[in-house]
Amino acid sequence: MGFKCGIVGLPNVGKSTLFNALTQTSAAQAANYPFCTIEPNVGDVGVPDPRLGVLAAIAGSGQIIPTRLTFVDIAGLVKGASKGEGLGNQFLANIRETDAIAHVVRCFEDGDITHVSGKIDPLADIETIETELMLADLDSLEKRIVNIEKKAKQGDKEAKEIADVMGRALALLREGRPARLVERSHEEEKIFQGLGLLSSKPVLYVCNVEEGAADQGNAFSDRVKAFAETEGNSAVVVSAKIESEIAVLPEADQKDYLEAVGLSEPGLNRVIRAGYDLLHLVTYFTVGPKEARAWTITRGTRAPGAAGVIHTDFEKGFIRAETIAYDDYVTNKGEAGAREAGKVPLGSKGYVGQGGGGLHLPLNT
Repeated sequence: MGFKCGIVGLPNVGKSTLFNALTQTSAAQAANYPFCTIEPNVGDVGVPDPRLGVLAAIAGSGQIIPTRLTFVDIAGLVKGASKGEGLGNQFLANIRETDAIAHVVRCFEDGDITHVSGKIDPLADIETIETELMLADLDSLEKRIVNIEKKAKQGDKEAKEIADVMGRALALLREGRPARLVERSHEEEKIFQGLGLLSSKPVLYVCNVEEGAADQGNAFSDRVKAFAETEGNSAVVVSAKIESEIAVLPEADQKDYLEAVGLSEPGLNRVIRAGYDLLHLVTYFTVGPKEARAWTITRGTRAPGAAGVIHTDFEKGFIRAETIAYDDYVTNKGEAGAREAGKVPLGSKGYVGQGGGGLHLPLNT
């Protein structure tokens, strides 16, 4: 099960530097000029979760395997991208293939790094990107809705349902509001996602600040956080410069460096976790002598679907599963202790994991 989070933003805001630090590679060229990234770079990163190490220690696991999230470094968008400016069509197509957007916003002053608009205004930058996504969506829907409405008038029930959702999305977009704000029922969600709208994707704002503001942020990032709250989105603060320096250090030296700059953990850990939450993902674990492993499922996934992430045959033949809550596993020092304490309930097909549970192999017989 793959989940992609696209890193977007204006040119020269630190996207590629952030991507390099995330993936601890130099795969993405970082340079002080627009469009230095043209083809999207893709990198898988492990989702930080200290619980996995605790479980592995208790079980004596030989290997620790975290769950993963894919980040896609997409070239900088510019005003007019929806009309093809600055290779816009290609960039917008890359965004369309992701599940969520990590929007890197420049929240620092630096005369040596050129800003495409000549001034530092993070909210204006956000508006530029959002407007281009909405204009692309508006153009797409206006081209498609004519045929859909024609089919709906001819009595096509499915076309009528699609046209209804399209109409609501168009109304919002014409008001200058993103498609993700469309009110829809659970039954309409599949139709809505099928429209493939860029502005429907959830957004995480990544505030790239100067080194001295890496912990608490600054006035620029405070404005972005306040804006994110009004949208129901979230924002995190990082210093891409610090993160890039941490990424090339030996692991043994990273803790000392973090302490020296007043951080308890890399800011990228917050970015990864926030991206994970943005996609409504949760983790469950399988633990044994061979390995302690984290698995990704979407929040609300029932037990058969969770088992199917391990192997499709487990979902097909699912009857029930044994689960142990993380706290119960730790408190009782492992599976045997949890079983003796009666903390290993059976999960039926309707069981919905809350995250942090352990799922044993499905009982198929």
